[in-house]
Amino acid sequence: MTKFFIDYVRSSTTISDFVYQYEQALNARYLKEKEQDIKTKNSVPILKTCYKMEVEAAKVYTRKMFMKFQEELFCSKKYKAFKYCEEGVKKIYKVVAHGKESPFYEVSLDTVETKAICTCHMFEFVGIICRHILAVFVKKSLVHFFPSHYILERWTINAKKRIVHEISGDVVQVEPQISSTLMRNSLMLQFLEVAEAASQSENKYKHLGQTLQKVHEELLGMQDVCDVDDSGSLDNTTLNNQVLSNLPIALRDPPHVPSKGRPKALRQKHPREKQLTKKRKCSICKETGHMRSNCPSHKHYG
Repeated sequence: MTKFFIDYVRSSTTISDFVYQYEQALNARYLKEKEQDIKTKNSVPILKTCYKMEVEAAKVYTRKMFMKFQEELFCSKKYKAFKYCEEGVKKIYKVVAHGKESPFYEVSLDTVETKAICTCHMFEFVGIICRHILAVFVKKSLVHFFPSHYILERWTINAKKRIVHEISGDVVQVEPQISSTLMRNSLMLQFLEVAEAASQSENKYKHLGQTLQKVHEELLGMQDVCDVDDSGSLDNTTLNNQVLSNLPIALRDPPHVPSKGRPKALRQKHPREKQLTKKRKCSICKETGHMRSNCPSHKHYG
């Protein structure tokens, strides 16, 4: 949480500013995520091995998760696996680094369902198959395919295309008004895709430039419309003021509470405090009201 908000909020940030900065942080995260999606779909990663499993993972995983899987697959070649126990369809392997005797990891492999469990439990915690299981797959020549049960949908390229079922119930869905910040960031995400498509050829580039110029002129001509748009919504400043005024009391700034104790104006002073302080005198003419630096008779001494 600190890493997420460190560039947007401070300890002195007010509640109203926090709501705005929180929106900015989310928009920045969405924009970064969209840029990563475009990079994943429009570029080809560099492969480090000759295994078909790596090729299949590059087509399925997002770029960041593929780099993690590729690191595990590449490091699996540093380990050796040997079978030391067998229980029915399950075979238990010991996996240890080349030239070392410890630490070793136990991998339980189900040859029928092609499922393996490692004592490091990396897949259970991270969601990426570990190098120890991959070392067993390499030994058993199971690298010709990537088992689907080791591919979690949330790490795949098409994770966002999954259908989200609506929540049943009597909950009334109210569409919130879109702020100018959300609209701007949403348009920026669309411009990224449009710019990526237009940069493929010179004809597309010229067509997009002319279209944008025409649309820009139309938008400038629409600025004379009053602050209330076609849907009757108020401008951004008025809307923000209404939002702040409608905030619950628990979310507003706390009321000002005067410090406890006797007010300073009513405090009884000590008799010494009431004595007049001596006025400072000039060290040259011995008069009050000025100092040595601005003494009127100082120039005569100069």
